[in-house]
This record gives sequence, structure tokens and C-alpha cells, in this order.
Amino acid sequence: MDIKKIIISLLFILTLIQCTQKPTKAVVPNIIPIPNELAISEGEFILSSDTQLIYDNEFESVALFFKDYITQGSSIALQTETAKNSISFIKDTSINNDEGYSLLIRQEKIEIIAATAKGAFYGFQSLRQLLPISLESNKDQPSAIAVQNLQIKDAPQFVYRGMHLDVGRHFFPVDFIKKYIDLMSMLKMNTFHWHLTEDQGWRIEIKKYPKLQEVAAYRDETLIGHYSDQPHKFDGKKYGGFYTQEEVKEIVAYATARQITVIPEIEMPGHAQAALSAYPELSCTGKPIGAATKWGVFDDIYCAKESTFKFLEDVIDEIIPLFPGKYIHIGGDEAPKTRWKTCESCQALIKKEGLKDEHGLQSYFITRMEKYINSKGKQIIGWDEILEGGLAPNATVMSWRGVNGAVEAAKQHHDVILTPGSHCYFDHYQSTNDNEPLAIGGFLPLEKVYSFNPIPEELTEEEAKYVLGAQGNVWTEYITSPEKVEYMAYPRAIALSEVVWSDPKNKSYENFKKRLINYQKRLDVLQVNYANHLYELTGNFITKDQQMTYELKASSDDQYIRYTTDGTEPTLTSQLYTGPITITKNTTIKAASFSDTKKISTVFTESILLHKAVGKSISMSVPPSPSYNAGGTKALINGIVGSDQRYGDKEWLGFSGKDVQITIDLGALTEINSISTRFHNGKGQWIYAPTRVEISFPGQEKSLTKVLPKTDDLLVNFKVDAKITTRYIQLTLINYGVIPDGRQGAGHKAWTFIDEIIVK
Repeated sequence: MDIKKIIISLLFILTLIQCTQKPTKAVVPNIIPIPNELAISEGEFILSSDTQLIYDNEFESVALFFKDYITQGSSIALQTETAKNSISFIKDTSINNDEGYSLLIRQEKIEIIAATAKGAFYGFQSLRQLLPISLESNKDQPSAIAVQNLQIKDAPQFVYRGMHLDVGRHFFPVDFIKKYIDLMSMLKMNTFHWHLTEDQGWRIEIKKYPKLQEVAAYRDETLIGHYSDQPHKFDGKKYGGFYTQEEVKEIVAYATARQITVIPEIEMPGHAQAALSAYPELSCTGKPIGAATKWGVFDDIYCAKESTFKFLEDVIDEIIPLFPGKYIHIGGDEAPKTRWKTCESCQALIKKEGLKDEHGLQSYFITRMEKYINSKGKQIIGWDEILEGGLAPNATVMSWRGVNGAVEAAKQHHDVILTPGSHCYFDHYQSTNDNEPLAIGGFLPLEKVYSFNPIPEELTEEEAKYVLGAQGNVWTEYITSPEKVEYMAYPRAIALSEVVWSDPKNKSYENFKKRLINYQKRLDVLQVNYANHLYELTGNFITKDQQMTYELKASSDDQYIRYTTDGTEPTLTSQLYTGPITITKNTTIKAASFSDTKKISTVFTESILLHKAVGKSISMSVPPSPSYNAGGTKALINGIVGSDQRYGDKEWLGFSGKDVQITIDLGALTEINSISTRFHNGKGQWIYAPTRVEISFPGQEKSLTKVLPKTDDLLVNFKVDAKITTRYIQLTLINYGVIPDGRQGAGHKAWTFIDEIIVK
């Protein structure tokens, strides 16, 4: 037998094997974001090389995207002629939501029905999650796939579903930007907010101003460690990079194929130090300055003069052709007015235009740039500071400092996008574990992201129509690599995708966690370095009927909790947790989640100090900020000290710009010897220890006042000896006041953060 016959015979045998191979098992539906309607039927569709691909012309790009996906992950070759069964992309203009779709799976057909290519693409993404995870790679190459029969009718809750990425602080390669976009598209996110300019680096090629690439794209060195660490240290290494216009076009086209609009952000008038390093004549002083080497807010911003406006208009002229979307983001945040106050050009413009002050000048600056951008057929988005001095006529507001900016803008009938730091800043810590990688601060666990409601309750039904949606932000001061971007963004971006897509009536965090466990297997195949805190434990101190207990909670039902109270690490033979642990003395609890055979979580540790105020009554003259009140007022007298690094955990309470009076009722006359607490002093996050603490004892004549030292230490300890018998203790915290020039948050009132109040 010659070699040709042998090869033909082998190919024939291989074909027979493939033809008789059993289909992969149908995937149990665990779709994220959860569809509005999903009904499972009996039976399966068999996807194989006997399947025909049919599509309307308008859906060709989506259908071919689907075909490429099947081809790269399997040995299936979809047919163009009549076959045993079919997958059809069908246009139906009666679907009244441009992004809505219907997915029908029956034994003889799969139909994805939509009014637009966007809807068809989202139908494919739901179908994708019904296919084997192995298709995300090219390893297993199945020749037949069983798909569960079902019907889905689905449409998004919000029109704006976004993820942001700051490439100004740290620069990321084109391939990673594409991966970031891919991960967004799987979750039916439709907007990529690309933060391209910052004090620390200008990241987009502008051909008319070559120094933006040659000078502004690079800084001399970078801060080591956290901004709050004193003294500041630097690595001494030049750092930077930029995207050419051809690379930008490539990325935008890549995103467009995945139904994602890219919104560029070109910061103005603040966060401009990198640009001013290249063209110092655009500043108020004209003095040479380098791109910033540390994080924060800087006084050198664009000068409000004609040459600046000409520069920015020229930049916009090169930006607009690269980005076909509706919006240009112009920043507008954190622009100190220090230089403007002493600048002859700025003061002359204020006088000429009859403006009230420098805030009015910022409004003029933004409005003037908006008119220019509007004249080019685009609209602007700005951070909520663009409300100061008066909102530009057609601006969309991105509310980050809580929801107040969104409420104010919506009541003025301006479109708003919610991205408050409390729920949408994915650069914050997501776990209380001590081994978490360095982050800017705060605490934003997965469940809190999932709990977010983008429609502020202060809005009427009519005003709520101006809420376009929400966005997750990834600021990269402390995120130096693609792997860490993924760690910080995922799975929190997955939770947000369900917030902005799914009907709130269908949402359940318990159900979401179960679907997320399945989704993370897909991320494993895609080599995404997500953070996995699903099996971590949480705990709560409970006081009821004079009894004190500590409650442990697992994240899912398929975990066992085992714990110790003697300081040893929990093992498979440790005490099985069956209910709250009674606390009668100072106790350190160590606990972990276990399967039947091994530990499946990190060790949870909590130390409880039973001082004289634990479990007593407490009241406050002003409530803590809703964003920093996770543990409630009882957090200050529950015997548990907060994190040394993370002011956003549930043991710290935060107050915005106000004096606070705290009253503790011990319930009866009690002999006390000392009162101590501590204050966070993270000035990089606008947090300052109080200037002084006043202590009184209602019903007693004695009172004490202690001035706190001025220091850059991250934590400021406070203690007074107070030998007295009293029922009530009253602490008045005098807020630091206005943050001085040259500091982050300059001109704003400082935050006050207080930890456990220990009474002995």
C-alpha cells in the first residue's frame, strides 16, 4: 500500500471517530449578567459540522464573530448550505430596545433575534456562556456540542454600562487593552472610558505637538510605596510610553467589533502637569516643570488664556477623528485655583467676562471647550466638579464624589453617569486580608458593588430618566501591571455588569455567587488574574440582652467553618462552627472555610477587647457618611480595632468636614481610668486627624481638652487619663478644617476618621 492510501485511510478513520464522538455535555445555564426572562426546556441542540449558519446582512459581522469563536475553540466547521440544524441571527425591528435580544434554543434550531447588531452580539454572549468553557481555548477541540434548550428574552436596564482604565499613572500595552475590552464585552458592557492624560504622563500621540510624545509621555521616576508613607521614596527610573494614532485606531476598531464605544479622556484644566512639562508656556507661571513623579493634585494647571484654548482645540481636532463615539471626556476635576488667583491673565479674563471668581472661571473654561467640542458634533462628559460655578449647557456629569453631583445635575435635567467611590472605585481594597496587594485605600468588597443602585433615591421618577447608567473605575497609582489591573477589576466588574444590565427584581447576591463560581472557571481558561475572595469569612459582634457573641458567616452553603479561640490556626479537626460564639473575656478568634478534605479560604482573624464601653449605648451629633459607616455607630464600642491601613473597613467611621460630638452611655455610674482612640491621618485621601478633642462627663464638672499633634504619620493615637466615676462620656472632635494649598484636596474640608473608643 503506498503512502497516499495510508494517509487517506487514516483520515477516513479519523473522520469516523469524529462523527461518532459523543457531544459535550450541555452546560447548566449560569448566565451573568442574569437575563430578564429565562425558561429552560427539555432537550438539547447539537452544534456540529452539520449545523448551518444563517444571518441577515446587517448582522454579518456578529455572525462571523460567532463563527470565528466556534472555529478557534472546536473542530466544528459551520455550513452555509442547508444542514441538519441551524443557528440564525435574525433582525426584528419590533424589539423596542436597541440592545435587547431574544435567544431561542430548540432541537432543530438556535435563533438570536434582535433589532440591531448590538442586540445580536449580546445574544451571542449569552449563548457563549451556554457553551463549554474549553471553547475559550483551542485545546480540547470538540466536534459536537450539546446546548440546553431554553428561551431568553433580555434587555439592559441602563444604556451606559462602563469600565474605565487610567493609563496615565501606569501605561499598559495594546494587547492588554484589547484583553480588557474582550472581558468587558463578555459581560455586555458597552463603554470603555480611556483615561489618556494625567499629571504623570500624556499617553496619546498628537502630531501637531510632538513634545507631548517626546517629553510629556515620560516622568523621571516614580513614587515607591504609598503616598501616605513618610518620607517619600522614589525608584530613580524613567517611566512612560504612549499610544500612536494608528494604535488608537486599531483599539477603537477592536472595541467597535465588540459593540463597545471608546470614550477618550483629555483632562482640563487640571491634571495637566505632564502636558505643561512639554509646553510650560501654557501654565500660569511659564516656568519649566517635569511630569509629576508622585500621585495627588497639583497646583500647576492650564492657564485660562488664548494660547491654551488654541492648544486644546488643536488637540481635540486630532482626537475627534480617532473616536467615532458621541462623547469626549474633558475631566474637570481636582483643579486647584491657586495659580489662577495670582495670574494676571486669569484675573483679567475674570474681569472681562464678568465672572464671580475662579470657580466661575472654571465654568467659563469648561463651557468654552464644550462649545468647541459641540461644534465638531460631539458632546462632553465631565467629573462632578464641572458643576462648580455653573454647569456647561449640554454637559453630561460623571458623579464620583458620592451621588450628590448626580442628583444636582439630574434635577437640572442633565444626563448623569454614576461612579461613586463608595461602590465603583475598583482601586480600593476588596478584602481585609493583611496580604492584599497595596491599594490606594478604602474598602469595597464584592457584595457592596453588587448592592449598588445607580438611581439615587432623592430623584423623582422623571428625574431618574436622566441617569444613563454606571461605571467601574480603575485608577492605577498603585496598579503597575496588567495582572494587577485584572486582580483589582475582577470579579468586581462582573458584579457591576449585573447592576447595570439586569432587572433588580432578578438580582440575588447568593444566586450571583453561585453563578460567579462557574464564571470564574471561564476566566481561568482565559488566564485572567482575578481576585478570589468568595470563600472568605466575615464576622459580626452582637450584643443582645446583655450577652455578647460573635457571629461568623461563610459566603456560600457548601462550606464548613472551623475555628479556634486559643490563637492556633484552624484545621480540619478544629471546632466546627454551629452558631454564634459566646464572648466573656478578651478573645482572639481564628477561623477558615473548609471542604470535606481541605481548607479553602484564608484564615480569618478577629481580636475582641472587652473594655468598659463594649455593648453600651452610643449617639452622635451628626451621622457618619453613608460611604464610611459599614459597621454603624456601634462599631466604635464593639471591642474591635480597625485596620492599620484601610480606613474604609467597617470598624472606622468617617465624617465629612464637620465637628462631631459622640456620647457614650455606660448605663450606670462606672469607675473609669482612661479613654483612648485613634484617628486616621491619610492626607493623600483628604483625611486629617482632628485639631483637638474635648472630653466632658455630663452630670460631672470635670472636662478635658487635648490638642492633637500636627504630623504626617498615617495614624494619630489619642489617650487621656481620666480617673472619674461617671455614667456618660462625651467626646467632641474638632474637624481639621480646610485642606491647605499644595495638599491633595486643597480648598475642601477635611475628613475625620475615628476608630474604636476604648474605655478602661
